[in-house]
Amino acid sequence: MTNLHGGMTGEDLRADADAVLARLVGDATGTARLREDQWRAIEALVAHHRRALVVQRTGWGKSAVYFVATALLRRRGSGPTVIVSPLLALMRNQVDAAARAGIHARTINSANTEEWETIQAEVTAGRVDILLVSPERLNNPDFRDQVLPELAVATGLLVVDEAHCISDWGHDFRPDYRRLRTMLADLPPDVPVLATTATANARVTADVAEQLGTGETSEKALVLRGPLDRESLSLGVLRLPDAAHRLAWLADHLDELPGSGIIYTLTVAAAEEVTAFLRHRGHTVASYTGKTENADRQQAEDDLLANRVKALVATSALGMGFDKPDLGFVVHLGSPSSPIAYYQQVGRAGRGVEHAEVLLLPGREDEAIWKYFASLAFPSEEMVRRTLDVLAASDVPMSLPALEPRVELRRSRLETMLKVLDVDGAVKRVKGGWESTGQPWTYDSERYAWVARQRAAEQQAMRDYVTTTECRMEFLRHRLDDEQATPCGRCDNCAGPRFAVEVSATSLDASRGELERPGVEIEPRRMWPTGMAAVGVDLKGRIPAGDQASVGRALGRLSDIGWGNRLRPLLAPQAPDGPVPDDVVDAVVTVLADWARGPGGWADGASGAARPVGVVTVASRTRPKLIQSLGERIAAIGRMPLLGAVEYRDVGMDTHLPRTNSAQRLRALDGSLTVPPSLASALASAGGPVLLVDDHSETGWTLAVAAKLLRRAGATEVLPLVLAVQG
Repeated sequence: MTNLHGGMTGEDLRADADAVLARLVGDATGTARLREDQWRAIEALVAHHRRALVVQRTGWGKSAVYFVATALLRRRGSGPTVIVSPLLALMRNQVDAAARAGIHARTINSANTEEWETIQAEVTAGRVDILLVSPERLNNPDFRDQVLPELAVATGLLVVDEAHCISDWGHDFRPDYRRLRTMLADLPPDVPVLATTATANARVTADVAEQLGTGETSEKALVLRGPLDRESLSLGVLRLPDAAHRLAWLADHLDELPGSGIIYTLTVAAAEEVTAFLRHRGHTVASYTGKTENADRQQAEDDLLANRVKALVATSALGMGFDKPDLGFVVHLGSPSSPIAYYQQVGRAGRGVEHAEVLLLPGREDEAIWKYFASLAFPSEEMVRRTLDVLAASDVPMSLPALEPRVELRRSRLETMLKVLDVDGAVKRVKGGWESTGQPWTYDSERYAWVARQRAAEQQAMRDYVTTTECRMEFLRHRLDDEQATPCGRCDNCAGPRFAVEVSATSLDASRGELERPGVEIEPRRMWPTGMAAVGVDLKGRIPAGDQASVGRALGRLSDIGWGNRLRPLLAPQAPDGPVPDDVVDAVVTVLADWARGPGGWADGASGAARPVGVVTVASRTRPKLIQSLGERIAAIGRMPLLGAVEYRDVGMDTHLPRTNSAQRLRALDGSLTVPPSLASALASAGGPVLLVDDHSETGWTLAVAAKLLRRAGATEVLPLVLAVQG
């Protein structure tokens, strides 16, 4: 037997490792044993200080590898383990799990900023065994320049969890993870590194190894890749006629699904719709999205873990790392765009139970949602060069609010682009914002085009998954390059469907009523974007109350599964212009009636609100017939005059206005919209509130600018009414 540190044999080390595992899993008998590949990874890390990449299915026990390795390394005098972890849900689970094994874990993330100083002091004092760090911290200037160098020197083990996030070939690329290159370069050569993921095909696996620099060590990295079959999962697809049938099916059959579980939706709007409907039908469910407050998220997680709810209705915000071994089902209301992402999410179920149900209920809105998210890919070279030029011309670092008016990108997308450029060395994040490094930079158009083709291929794979008559588990495993894939014998194609597609008339009527109920509030803009003066627009701070629009209404959201399905084809860029359809007019009338009768409405005598005295439209170059006819129909039904339209001042101006970036859109609109004399005269004569009608609102700035002009022209109140909002 080979002697290890301090004369310890491999056999002794294995016994110690199994003992730590027993404490971790709460095995009082001490009979718990590591899987063979778990032990191989631990031995490589602890005994040989190697770098290892572990690609194993969800629930296999990847976290046990780094918990056990941490305990063994700490006993041997190593510094704390640093785990780079993407989600708060994962961090909370990890801290609790570590405590069971006597390992003191702390976390630094956006939700506990008030504790950072204390935690850093504990790390320095040696009282922390594991420090979990969100990837965003790696690119924070203070953390990167002050904390990260100290960690690199003191770290006993570096763990990169959900390592597929490093790869832009993967389904969930996160540029913050690429900052790990810096930390790896600064690590002493004998510090072991572990990367783990459950969702990587062969190309992503190779790319992760490259990004981590595992191929640069003197000894080749250990790669442990196992079969991805989950014997507890029974996969199935239910193809139902429309969104109403899918909601009705959930209402009728949710209680038939084992235990408690997760219902995934593709958008926040859908998650909120489904949650409200299922609650109305008597089911105990909670919503979990990117818009959910941290405290509410934690409560929802706790309720699911304790089986106090039948399901969380969640977006992908509830994803990597959420650990509930007895999760009995995962249902997708809408198909993810990637089989890899889908397999990751369904892998939440059945970790600690013999049987779990996995069902996909695809919808016709899925493709439109895929297309929207695909539009957020890496920007064009022209846009990148523009950003680099703006930074290069500045003598001081530029913050995102300062950059936004000069670059036509939504702030979140702008930030992601800058992080990629930071990793590439073209820009650097410093105190006060971003600055150019002056280093040459090449736009890798071939790589970005390949990624786009990869996304398209993944979307086709999900279409094929829905229609395949072959084994569904084998299908997914092949897409993850699992060479051991064989028919599972459990899915609906192998063993036959387990659920009927029929729904009750009562649930179907209720779901149709829910989805066909029109009306979404539109909160008005109350603050001008920052940085407008830098682009020659003298608007800043709070919009004066006398210039603001009131709370408005939309018929629906483009992202929802009810009216969104009706409105998306009508408002698509390639859709022909024409008169507003009768069913849309009828729904708008319902919205107006509910608005008038609701709290603060003009039919509520106690509110003091005045009835609109007329209708004003917003001129359109793309849908003039639609908007004109909508204004005319509303005016006729409401028995009030169509006063005119807010028009564009320069008829020869570019018809393309930025739609995603607030500062750019406001810059384009400022001075372009005008109230013509005929409308101004009509407003002065009417002397009251007006309905402001447009086709849809994406940023809210067209409505805000038009409202300011109308109020200054004499309207006492501006009530925006649009067919759709983006969110």
